[in-house]
Amino acid sequence: MAVIERFFDSREAMIDAVFEHSIGALQAAIGERAAASFMVSGGSSPAPIYKRLSEADLDWKKIQVALVDERWVDIDHDKSNEAFIVNTLMQNNATKATLVGMKNSAVTAADGIAKCESAYQKLPSPFDVTVLGMGPDGHTASLFPHAKGLTESLETNNLCSAITAIKSEVTGDCTERMTLSLKGIVNSRHVLLLISGDEKLATYREALAGDDVAAMPVRAVLQQDQVPVTVYWAP
Repeated sequence: MAVIERFFDSREAMIDAVFEHSIGALQAAIGERAAASFMVSGGSSPAPIYKRLSEADLDWKKIQVALVDERWVDIDHDKSNEAFIVNTLMQNNATKATLVGMKNSAVTAADGIAKCESAYQKLPSPFDVTVLGMGPDGHTASLFPHAKGLTESLETNNLCSAITAIKSEVTGDCTERMTLSLKGIVNSRHVLLLISGDEKLATYREALAGDDVAAMPVRAVLQQDQVPVTVYWAP
């Protein structure tokens, strides 16, 4: 298990650190292979980081931004992660980047796997930066506890996987999802797990202490040994 903890006294300090980590990794990728892949999650924690990154002096036309996961809804839906990324990251200088979404024209996420996988296989690989969040139920990306498709998502060699979560307060009504598989998540040079608040810290520590991955799928990411996971936390 390769977990690096970076805990801060304020969210502002955490935002600064994540910003610098992301900028450094993306610049290094562009310098090395003239291309970079930036895998992004929705949620309130990364929003100010995305807005700040959008103004960064990066060679954005060489960066491909792609989603970590997506509800199986169109971009005009208020729960669309793609729309969230358009409104936070894909602004200012970052309008020159290419955005690769997960939702496609297939009726179901399961039917859309092949098309999504094809698009993701074309991204610069391994991915350079993958930003993850974590829910109070121990999910990360759309790897939800005991979800239909969870075992496949943890075991497949594909980058993308379809999931149907068990409806809860965390999932809301949008239980049908497309997500990076565990293979897709660890196919990254830098995995950043962003959490904030005492409740999430307690969930994180519970995840570290146990081994039931089906109950808390974030454990699969924290306990793998293929790529280090940098955990960023602030109150």
